Amino acid sequence: HGELCSTYIKNLLALLVWRLAPVPPVLVAYGRYAPTYDPPLALYVGEGINSSVAVTELSNGVRNLHVGGKVVASTEPQDMRLQRLLGHMTALMAEAPRSVLVVGYGAGVTAGSFVTHPSIERIVIVEIEPLVTEEATKYFAQVNYDVLSDPRVELIHDDGRHFLLTTDETFDLITADPIHPWMKGAAALYTREYFELAAKRLNPGGVVTQWVPLYETTSQVVKSEMATFFDVFPQGVVWGNTKEGHGYDLVLAATQGPLRIDVDALDARLSRPDHAWVQQSLDEVGFSMAIQLLSTYAGRALDLRSWLQGSEINRDRNLRLQFMAGLYLNRYQESAIYREILQRSRFPQDIFTGSPASLMILRRFLDVQ
Repeated sequence: HGELCSTYIKNLLALLVWRLAPVPPVLVAYGRYAPTYDPPLALYVGEGINSSVAVTELSNGVRNLHVGGKVVASTEPQDMRLQRLLGHMTALMAEAPRSVLVVGYGAGVTAGSFVTHPSIERIVIVEIEPLVTEEATKYFAQVNYDVLSDPRVELIHDDGRHFLLTTDETFDLITADPIHPWMKGAAALYTREYFELAAKRLNPGGVVTQWVPLYETTSQVVKSEMATFFDVFPQGVVWGNTKEGHGYDLVLAATQGPLRIDVDALDARLSRPDHAWVQQSLDEVGFSMAIQLLSTYAGRALDLRSWLQGSEINRDRNLRLQFMAGLYLNRYQESAIYREILQRSRFPQDIFTGSPASLMILRRFLDVQ
């Protein structure tokens, strides 16, 4: 009698599950914000090993990649600008980089930026969720240059921290574009220990970069992220990405040793025939000249020392950033935060070199003392 009852219950549960309607794509895509969105066109929806994944297309043709109910990449102009900036600036800050580590794939636009650079021989991409690279990426192939088909690419499905801990390989360039630190597990890619791992895997003359959002956060959170990065890379600098002239997000960058950028040499490099694809990629997001790219400079650790004083250093032992960021995920103070950073920025005469005419133009673009 007991076995019959158990079988009946199992069959009933199976019937109920079979008759359940699928989760609405808008909920998979936007999570807590689903009630505020008209259902977009769902190009793909899937439940992965680590997270839900969706790709949607808006009526204006913009495509969004959603992970865990959060937009993590898109073809919106400001996002394309950031994704290309993160890739190209990292590569152009080095002389002739040959190897790249990309932590976090997203829509693949940042990773794809590296295939345009002629000196690059190896691109290692570490992405924790297989559905992102196995399914979602094909919807962004046009803007990421079909990067996963490039023979120089090795794709590894792993946690970025675990990969850095277990690999013996070193790289000329290391870049990370994590999800917001209040998302599960993401704060571990903003800790002092993570940046120390990255430093150990960086070749002499190498460059490390990190994305930092200014939206859905507060200055307290941003200060913690920046102070932690600069604690490991005290000569680091900040590149800014804007939306309609207002602050949107940042790229934190550092080199092994002092940073020097010759404005004229960079202009000449981008004018070379072997960099034509690089320049085309930059043109597509509004950087038609080297000076326009360099005008995204927003400051450096030295300028921001007093502003960052007393900020919480995010450590593996506490991951306080995850909880602090989670308290403010409904805040939109990006313009005010960016202004606070720019107010402290000074023209770095020891970083930018070049002809007097080029430096004068760059100063005007930056509008700093």
